[in-house]
Amino acid sequence: MEEKEKLIVITGATGSGKTTIRNYLVNQYHIAKVITHTTRYPRRNEKNDIDYYFEDDASFAKKHFLEQVEYSNAKYGSSYEGLKKAWHNNPVAAIVLDTQGAITYLNKLGDQAIIFFIQVNDHNSLKKRMIERGDSKEKIKQRLCSAEYERDLNIPIELRSAAHIIDNSNWQTAQITIDKLMHQLF
Repeated sequence: MEEKEKLIVITGATGSGKTTIRNYLVNQYHIAKVITHTTRYPRRNEKNDIDYYFEDDASFAKKHFLEQVEYSNAKYGSSYEGLKKAWHNNPVAAIVLDTQGAITYLNKLGDQAIIFFIQVNDHNSLKKRMIERGDSKEKIKQRLCSAEYERDLNIPIELRSAAHIIDNSNWQTAQITIDKLMHQLF
């Protein structure tokens, strides 16, 4: 019996812990990581071909994207090639996207997409998390004032019936929820 590929789409507001959750899934459950593309500069400790494919505008324009967005003066996108590469290594993969990207994946992949919407009840902690991960004060201010940030704080109507909501206000509690979900889903 051929196993159908699945993609866990992790979405929510900036600073909500999407990448931490993706890394937990990769390390704890050995699923593949879909690497996405961006034109923003790497944060400290981020590495090309591991955290993102760091692109300039010209190289970004040459990719074949399933979805792409501009956010805080940087382009982000996920390519068909990146998705196929992840699935080549494992039939279950995870990707971190904003809510618009998650909607696109749900629409294009249907039941292959498993949506995890990450929420944090204390929105002030999101700013603190952005500072801790090394974002500049100017970038944090831009993000907190952006329409995308406001949009991603709450689960969109298009995702409500499909999404598994994970409260990441407390990491230990979030891990318990994730573990339960993973055992139910797989």
